Amino acid sequence: MRGQRFVVLKIRVISGVEILSLRHTELGSFGMPQDWTDWAPPDAPAGAGGDALIIDAFSLLALANLLRLPRKTEVD
Repeated sequence: MRGQRFVVLKIRVISGVEILSLRHTELGSFGMPQDWTDWAPPDAPAGAGGDALIIDAFSLLALANLLRLPRKTEVD
């Protein structure tokens, strides 16, 4: 959606993150974090919600390895 323009219907705060309610002619209305748009302050990094990371690269690798394990199936 980069470069497209949308009508801002309202701004609300959800879990401390400002969410813009936007209107699209084909998609209808949808929400998007303000900091993903050009409405965000210029010095705000993309996706900055002020929250700390919940998961790190090592945890993601461990999760990927876990998902690759063969699954046990029950045999009657």
